[in-house]
Amino acid sequence: MARTTADAPTVDEVLAELTELDDPKIRSVNEKHGDKHGVNLTALRAVAKRLKTQHDLARGLWDTGDSTARLLALLICRPKTFTVDELDTMVRETGTPKVHDWFVGYVVEKSPHADELRARWITDPDPIVASAGWALTAGRVVKNADGLDLPGLLDTIEAQMRHAPERLQWAMNTCLAQIGIEHPEHRAHAIDIGERLGVLKDYPTSPGCTSPYAPSWIAEMVRRRGA
Repeated sequence: MARTTADAPTVDEVLAELTELDDPKIRSVNEKHGDKHGVNLTALRAVAKRLKTQHDLARGLWDTGDSTARLLALLICRPKTFTVDELDTMVRETGTPKVHDWFVGYVVEKSPHADELRARWITDPDPIVASAGWALTAGRVVKNADGLDLPGLLDTIEAQMRHAPERLQWAMNTCLAQIGIEHPEHRAHAIDIGERLGVLKDYPTSPGCTSPYAPSWIAEMVRRRGA
C-alpha cells in the first residue's frame, strides 16, 4: 500500500536518515568492489519496508545521484510505472554494480517493457547497458526461452565473451551457463564454448560454493537436479 502525500517524508528527510545509517567501514568494503554505499542492506530494506511504495519519492531519491538513495528508490518505486524511455535513461545512470543489478532485477524485470529493452540493450555499444540486456536474456533463458535464438546467442558469446569488459563478460557468462543448464540439447555446445574460452576458470571460489566457470557451473547444477 502506498502512503498518502500528507505523511510522506521529503527527499531531504530520507537523505538525512540514510546519512545517519552510513557506516564508514561498510562503505570502505563496498568501494573495493566498485560500489559507493555505506548502509547495511538489511537496514536499508527496513527503511524501505517502513516507507512502503512511494513512487514520487523514489523518483526524487533517484535524481539525487546518490548510490544509497538510488538503492532505496529501487525498493520503493512502482516498476510498471516507468516508461521505456525512462528505463533506458536510468540504465545509463546506474553507475555502480549494486545499483545496476538491483535496477535490472527489481525494476526492469517487473516492467511490461522488459523484453523490448532486452532486445534493444543486448547490442548496445555501451558495455554496461549491454550487460543489462544479457542479464535479462539469461532470465528469459531460464523462465521462457520461446522465441530466443539460442544457437545464435551461443555464437555471439563464443565470438565476444573472452574480450568483453568485466561486467558484460559476467552477464554473457551467466547466459552461457543458463543455456547449458536449462536446455540439454545445447548443453554440450555450451560446455565446449566455456572450456575453449576459459573465462572465469581460475576465479576464486569459497568451499561449498559453485564456481562461476560455466562448465563447472553447468555440471554442478545438472548434478543437483539429477538431469
